Amino acid sequence: MMKKIHKQVIVLGLVSLFTDMASEMLYPVTPLFLTAALGASMAVVGLIEGIAEFTAGILKGYFGRLSDRTGRRSVFVVIGYSLSAAAKPLPGLFPFLSAVVYSRITDRIGKGARTAPRDALLAGYAQGNSGAVFGFHRGMDTLGAVLGPAAALILLYFYPQNYRLIFLVAFIPSIIAVGFSSLVKDRVVPAAQKLRESYSEFWSSSPKQYRTILLLISVFSLVNSSDVFLILKSQAVSHSGTKAIIGYIFYNIIYAFSSYPLGKLSDRISKKKIYVSGLFLFSAVYLGFALSPGLNFIWMLFVFYGIYSAATEGIAKAWVSDLIEDRRRGTAIGLLTMLSGFAMMLGSVIAGILWDAFGPSAPFLLSSAVSFCVAFFLIVKAK
Repeated sequence: MMKKIHKQVIVLGLVSLFTDMASEMLYPVTPLFLTAALGASMAVVGLIEGIAEFTAGILKGYFGRLSDRTGRRSVFVVIGYSLSAAAKPLPGLFPFLSAVVYSRITDRIGKGARTAPRDALLAGYAQGNSGAVFGFHRGMDTLGAVLGPAAALILLYFYPQNYRLIFLVAFIPSIIAVGFSSLVKDRVVPAAQKLRESYSEFWSSSPKQYRTILLLISVFSLVNSSDVFLILKSQAVSHSGTKAIIGYIFYNIIYAFSSYPLGKLSDRISKKKIYVSGLFLFSAVYLGFALSPGLNFIWMLFVFYGIYSAATEGIAKAWVSDLIEDRRRGTAIGLLTMLSGFAMMLGSVIAGILWDAFGPSAPFLLSSAVSFCVAFFLIVKAK
């Protein structure tokens, strides 16, 4: 019998939908704004993304652990979404590189504060259906990633090249998300169950499979650089910023509608099987982007990239939450997202440097090879 999705999971889904709608209005536009309007190089784009992911990563670990120690999670959810909302309109008000950097980092501070506590809440509201819960949440989140770029395209159609307007309009769904976040409620955690152990005690007492997953996903994150590089590669192939954004929307449509079914499937068979399959798909997609003979091929790659994302993003957290008891999940998910965030920081910088030095195919070829190896080692080691 299929278990129902808890109403708090639905509330968190709505929060993520509107937040991601705002964020994804800006995500495909920001690299175009940086390169076309502000004259930034690819290395600068990679550096900004890397710093942003580093900021989010280190805070995910800290706030995940703090939510375990206090036994409270919803307060960090509200603070995190509020910070991200406040950051959205800044580049529209102040069209300078410094404003983009400040906005992006503030947004990632908010993401760092909310992510692990929110994911621990999601896992806590699961009833043997963690894959479906995380899949539902990722689906709602990614639906926002469809609506956001679509809204950006409509605005650009009526106001060509007016990137500043998009930054201002993105503030509206952000405020709606903050309103929904005020409805998020904590699950009661008895004081005796609140986490008091140190990081070293947590690490040494955590399951071996969790430690293996953590290390291998961190290695994969080194080559899982920012999606802005996919957008820019699509722009290079299509010679159109609009077509690049449409490709990104197409990817998110596939991602949104695949997340929940793949999450349910992972509950039935194995989260490991779904996740590893996703990594092999990632390897094939990035090899395709390295070759990218034409625009039609790019559209096909975006389909498979959407399936990869649905098979990995929420599944990894569901996999970890199944291995770790509720009172320690904030720390466990926080460590996972923190280490992968550090790795993505380095990966984004490396990808930008490789692109500038050796051409756009170089970072994609490296990502394809390393992700294939990680998938293989997960099959062998994560038992």
